[in-house]
Amino acid sequence: MTFLLNFLRSLLVTVVFSFVAPIFLVGGILLLLSVLGYMPGLQTVTETSATGILHFLAIFGSGTPLRGMLIIGLTWSFVGALFDTYAYYRCQILRIDS
Repeated sequence: MTFLLNFLRSLLVTVVFSFVAPIFLVGGILLLLSVLGYMPGLQTVTETSATGILHFLAIFGSGTPLRGMLIIGLTWSFVGALFDTYAYYRCQILRIDS
């Protein structure tokens, strides 16, 4: 029973962190671009870059960048859950063989 609880706890933490990681990554990049936009001469470059990122997110979100971020976060969390499940399974197999 403790194996199952340890697995579920590990899986939950992995899913949460895998969901939050791309949101923080893209949010941090957009925040950095908006701060760099206040520097003289960089406004057009940062505005173009931010617009490109928002268009990229809108592609995945059926026209809405926020929905695109949600879809990407859910996809990353699914892949993280698959990796965690494989690692836990592999750990159990190696433990039995030893």
